[in-house]
Amino acid sequence: MKKQILSTGFVLFSFLSPLKAWAATFTQMYVFGDSLSDTGNVFNASQATGTVFPPIYFNGRFSNGPNWVDYLAEDLNLSPTPVTALGLGIPSTQGINFAFGGATTGLDNTIDPRLPGLQQQVGLFTQLVPATQAANPDALYVLWAGANDYLPTESTAFTPFNTPETTIGNLSFALSTLAAVGAKNFLVVNLPDLGELPRTNKTPNSSNLNTLTSLHNTSLTATINALRSTAGSDLNINQVDVNSLFSDAISNPDKYGFTNVTDACINNLTCVLGNQSEQNKFLFWDFVHPTTAVHKQIGELAYKVLQSSTPPPVSCTF
Repeated sequence: MKKQILSTGFVLFSFLSPLKAWAATFTQMYVFGDSLSDTGNVFNASQATGTVFPPIYFNGRFSNGPNWVDYLAEDLNLSPTPVTALGLGIPSTQGINFAFGGATTGLDNTIDPRLPGLQQQVGLFTQLVPATQAANPDALYVLWAGANDYLPTESTAFTPFNTPETTIGNLSFALSTLAAVGAKNFLVVNLPDLGELPRTNKTPNSSNLNTLTSLHNTSLTATINALRSTAGSDLNINQVDVNSLFSDAISNPDKYGFTNVTDACINNLTCVLGNQSEQNKFLFWDFVHPTTAVHKQIGELAYKVLQSSTPPPVSCTF
């Protein structure tokens, strides 16, 4: 698959080559988050409980095609297994995707209270790490969560936050917990403007959600910088600026091949019944989630961030 790099890369190939090689040396990929990163966990859970996962979604993804984790994993030559597939005897040699649609950064899940939030996902991972060993230091640990903490919800068990303090605290705790068991290489994603989603962009709360998103992203960056400072050179925490990508796509739709950046494709019969290339002219697949065209851009941006990252110092274990 040809890479469409979103911005200019390194001028000298001699610099790009070793960095690209390092990005490709991850031996496993562990993913924590919500529906934007879920590659089948809610779908598998719905099969087990007899509930119906909407058939308009692609292979258990909350989109019309592969999501950004699929695209990034392909670039890294990895295939993390959805955690709910482990019980079916499917191996997890290349990592595990713990992300569940509906997950908040805490213990709640806005789709079904029986499903995990981010903290349970991280807790399950730490339980899988043998007590006599550290987590794989050559794996990539991906974390993208927070939108469900703020967005309006039909959940009767969770009330959205109107400040970012609890959410940022949860994200910091998740990162620190993973680092404490030996994780070294992180990829953390910020939030797009939550007031620009089809579900919110025509509501009175749109501006407030955008302000809250800005506060979240600023606090997230500060938290990551503080963790870097505390851990010294031992941790490699990379941040993906999805907010700027979405903002640019909304401001310059032609640049990305979009003809509609405000409405949900599934709310347009012509779009839903069209082929994927027609659907991908929409930025949003449903009222919250982007089309696979956007996910592809996110995956490529994430890979570029890893390419330009400085790897942590090599350490030896005896």
